[in-house]
Amino acid sequence: MATVLEARDVCQYFGGLKAVEKVSMKIEEGDIFGVIGPNGAGKTTFFNICSGIFKPTSGEIIFRGEPITGLLTEKIARRGMARTFQNIQLFKFMTVLENVKIGFHIRTKTNILTALLRGKRFRDDEKFIQEKGLEILEKVGLAPYKDTLASNLPYGLQRKVEIARALALDPKILLLDEPVAGMNPAETQELSDFIKKLNRDGYTIAVIEHDMKFVMNTCNRILVLNFGQKICEGTPEVVKNDRGVNEAYFGKGLVVGEGYNSAGN
Repeated sequence: MATVLEARDVCQYFGGLKAVEKVSMKIEEGDIFGVIGPNGAGKTTFFNICSGIFKPTSGEIIFRGEPITGLLTEKIARRGMARTFQNIQLFKFMTVLENVKIGFHIRTKTNILTALLRGKRFRDDEKFIQEKGLEILEKVGLAPYKDTLASNLPYGLQRKVEIARALALDPKILLLDEPVAGMNPAETQELSDFIKKLNRDGYTIAVIEHDMKFVMNTCNRILVLNFGQKICEGTPEVVKNDRGVNEAYFGKGLVVGEGYNSAGN
């Protein structure tokens, strides 16, 4: 499998605070890759480095075989990296379809002049984003809500709309920042199934979470951070049985495997 996203000895310092310290990882094509750790472990900072929001103090980010360290987020997005954030960022008073259509902005050719004149390029772009937007909603099971205002949807569906909007970029990798934050167990399971379906459809996905059960049941490979450092990387089984993960994530004396039966529930 080809490596889609790689971090090489990445460091991020804020004054005397070492938020991320020499973290390396590889995400292969077809992975559902999890980044997990206690609150304050450096997960979101690490994602921000990978997606270009932060330029690392040192180290390098490689995306699809090319260095992207220091590139603007828009240029990284144009290369095929889509990102969602922990706090849902939908346009609440626009419909589901309208929210998804906004995600096509870097794939269209319309400029201010052609938009004002409503010329052929504008009409072609409008047709493209309408058809592709409906196609994405159909693919992810949101077509029945296409005309519903985003603010009228339950929380779990709003999160799906945000992910659908990210798919409008036609990403080579999809980065999800704490997608199940604030969800109840039923919503969490539904989103896990949704992410697995996207993966079966061909999307490579990276997820950061503090919900270890969700990551264990969703991801095929996991990176564990604590105090900005990598303490473990491997399959869910490797991570589940790692003593360092046990002590850092749950505290001494608790067996990491508790609550996980052989079926992975």
